[in-house]
Amino acid sequence: MHHDLLLLATFTMAILTAFFGGWLARKLGFPTLLGYLLAGMAIGPFTPGFVGDINDISQLAEMGVIFMMFGVGLHFSLRDLWAVRRVALPGAVFQMLIATGIGVLLAQAWGWSLQAGLVLGLALSIASTVVLLRALTDNDLLRTRHGKVAVGWLVLEDLATVAILVLLPVLMGGGEVSLANIGLAILKTVIFVALIMLVGARLLPWLLTQIAQTRSRELFTLAVVALALGTAFAAAELFGVSLALGAFLAGVVIGESEISHEVGEEVVPFREIFAVLFFVSVGMLVNPAVIVANAGQVIVLSVLIIVGKSVITLLLTVFLPASRMTALVVAAGLSQIGEFSFIVGQSGIALGVLSQDQYSLILAGALISIIVNPLMFRSIPLAEKLLLRLPIFSHPSRDEPAVAPADTAPLAPIYHRALDQLLIAAQGIEIAWIPVSSHSPLRGSTIAHSNLRATVGTSIIALMRDGAVVPNPKSQTPLLEGDIVGLIGNPQELEAARQLLNPPELLPV
Repeated sequence: MHHDLLLLATFTMAILTAFFGGWLARKLGFPTLLGYLLAGMAIGPFTPGFVGDINDISQLAEMGVIFMMFGVGLHFSLRDLWAVRRVALPGAVFQMLIATGIGVLLAQAWGWSLQAGLVLGLALSIASTVVLLRALTDNDLLRTRHGKVAVGWLVLEDLATVAILVLLPVLMGGGEVSLANIGLAILKTVIFVALIMLVGARLLPWLLTQIAQTRSRELFTLAVVALALGTAFAAAELFGVSLALGAFLAGVVIGESEISHEVGEEVVPFREIFAVLFFVSVGMLVNPAVIVANAGQVIVLSVLIIVGKSVITLLLTVFLPASRMTALVVAAGLSQIGEFSFIVGQSGIALGVLSQDQYSLILAGALISIIVNPLMFRSIPLAEKLLLRLPIFSHPSRDEPAVAPADTAPLAPIYHRALDQLLIAAQGIEIAWIPVSSHSPLRGSTIAHSNLRATVGTSIIALMRDGAVVPNPKSQTPLLEGDIVGLIGNPQELEAARQLLNPPELLPV
């Protein structure tokens, strides 16, 4: 094949095989991530047939890491974490410490170096957010108390991984490890974080808002991608900070702005495509021959990930304010490893402390744990019955409301008085219903593209269409002629919105 077309050929085959692999995985009831990893193996150098260029795909995979971390930061919420802090914070910290320690001991028993053991332990301690969210969604658990605790737990693990990626080059860079080197790395990181949080928090949302007002969707999309990639690149080149941290912090500061939903929608296609390429690139590094030759180690690793992490989680929740069901959901969710484990492992290879064969064992354990994970969720009812027989798990559902819903009826007058006080405090704020006329410049635009919040200051709280009211409509919902839009704002803002949604029709001259 002509070398000039090798990148195109690798990209095309990666997308094609990933599509068929992901489709087959979903048909069989597994996460699509498994299909992407197998697709990478299919076009990798260790299997017959087409062989993609690992160097080319790895460059594209770096963009996958950037967009994944940007997305994590964009949806990071201190409020959500605070709500589940009593379970998620101590649970995540101790679970990672224990799992990492067990991984180090296991690696030492296999004759690995201490540094390789540390990378192994860290990789085993981190679960995949992608796999967890899919499992919670498939089992209708995402919006439950149990699902929120599991997501908060994994978000804290993701944050810990960001810190790990910052410190790994210092601790394992091969040079002299001293307090001065560690201090310099921390100082650079602190300076970068301070600049992003103090300057970037004002500059980046303001810049995106100005671009949104141009009403050019392609320009807004380009700006979002440029900020994600540019901040990550600047973090690495100017401050020696990982691409992952730069992208994550860019997502955090934009996520706190009023246009976070619009930014999230624009970045989704890029995140999905390049994340797929990242998983394909990981699969290309898997050597089936190494896995077969070290089948015993693969089995031990898989048992540690699936069974060991679940048992650790269950034992930890005995001492935490969590119900049995929450403990079981979190344990099932953590019984796998994925994207951040791959990133940690790749950092170990780049630093020269982890061999390619050792990394293949981690990937094999990940593949098996992802295959088994749906079964872990299906076994929750049976596991709960078994736990009831153990005295340490016989406590009541401590994270459930202590008062039944029927007992809250006497509190209704208090709620009404609080609502009245809230309305009195909101003097000057009104709600208006404004129709979308045939001559409105926003007719046909989506709520995100109309961007009324940034242009005139009002917020859309509901939409009436064909007699049905849609509360809090999604930002991709189009504004159609005949729609009646519910808006909240002061009189001046509402009048400005009226001029856009239902302007006076000009009389012919």
